[in-house]
Amino acid sequence: MSPYFAIEWSAWFEGVNHYVATFLIAMLPLAELRGSIPYAVLGGHIEWWKALLVSIVGNMVPVFFILWLLEPVSGWLMAHSRIFERFFNWLFARTRRKLEKKYELYEGLALAIFVGIPLPVTGAWTGSVAAFVFGIPYRKALFWIFLGVCIAGVIVTTLVVTGTGLFRIFVGYG
Repeated sequence: MSPYFAIEWSAWFEGVNHYVATFLIAMLPLAELRGSIPYAVLGGHIEWWKALLVSIVGNMVPVFFILWLLEPVSGWLMAHSRIFERFFNWLFARTRRKLEKKYELYEGLALAIFVGIPLPVTGAWTGSVAAFVFGIPYRKALFWIFLGVCIAGVIVTTLVVTGTGLFRIFVGYG
């Protein structure tokens, strides 16, 4: 994304209610909160706390479905394709063997921190896949991912609001 991503999102969602656009952007796998909160505050002129709430809800919607569908879909693929069976068996065995001992101690907390770091590929979508690979039960995974999404939301909101305030102070905008 370019530095002007809030303006770019505004062009994509022209004519769409800013709350709806914020919600939809938060659902996108690469944007998630990192894109929806700046859009809402900078492009949609939504109050920061409303942007945070709408973004958290929007970011969590796909998580319910990802966690719910990954196991049956991978099971079906493994049952119907030898290639997928080999791939998933290799993936699960390798991942669990390499990280199981380290991960067991911090299971949920590690997932929340991973999701809570607002960097590319460390959001709720990737956290959902990680929870599946590590075999974290649905409700537990949902809780820790939600916690991580809240952490990421607070970090992104703080950066956007602070950055906007500093910009106004030093540049004299607004």
